[in-house]
Amino acid sequence: MLRSIRAIITLKTAVVTALALLATYLAARFDLTADFPLTLVGIAVVFPLVFSISGAYKRREVALGQYGSMKGNGRAIYFAARDWMEPDPETLARARELLFELLDGCRDLFRTPVKRMAPQEERVYQAFSDLSEFVKSFRAKGLASGEVSRCNQYLSKMLIAFENVKHIYQYRTPRTLRGYSALFIYLLPIIYAPYFAEIAKDFAAGLTYVMPVLFTVVLVSLENIQEHLENPFDQIGEDDVVISAEKFVERLSV
Repeated sequence: MLRSIRAIITLKTAVVTALALLATYLAARFDLTADFPLTLVGIAVVFPLVFSISGAYKRREVALGQYGSMKGNGRAIYFAARDWMEPDPETLARARELLFELLDGCRDLFRTPVKRMAPQEERVYQAFSDLSEFVKSFRAKGLASGEVSRCNQYLSKMLIAFENVKHIYQYRTPRTLRGYSALFIYLLPIIYAPYFAEIAKDFAAGLTYVMPVLFTVVLVSLENIQEHLENPFDQIGEDDVVISAEKFVERLSV
């Protein structure tokens, strides 16, 4: 729980809260009060943020499904090398090596900023090429052409799944919408300072600044949640997709 709280309560929270407190103090000090409607908060900030969070979460779920497809089809290729031909330790070792290289390359690619993705992307495509040559070698080992074709289908599905995940990594939820939400998250706590000063008249002494603090913490926390879900591969948020090449290869023989 504490780790989750630290993830959503950040320096940005402190900055926006400080601005809201200062604006509320000045509004109360100079008797600038007003009873603003709270519907503006829902329309301008909460609704766009909830929409963005929902979109980012759906992208994460799609990425998980495609990652599972890559692993499942990769395991199918390994099982084909193990069960459809005469057992060969060197062939199985090569299969584990190639599958590890592919997943490790994907992990490094998706952690790299998009502007510097080209070298890592080339590494992944090279891993796919090596895996294709590996499947092709099944024919020389006596595997029927129909079964080799089926293995190529497994490889094709892995490649399609990778492309889908790569596009999720490259293209995010609408940037203009996120910029719009961020603008109002900074502005509304200041604009609503006269409202906080007005309703504080009904509060007990010492509770004047409770509402601006709650107001900013809720809004900034929602934005932080959205940012953590935005890139499901950066390993910053707790809901990120974890690519574990080591665990996958270790459990291939299970």
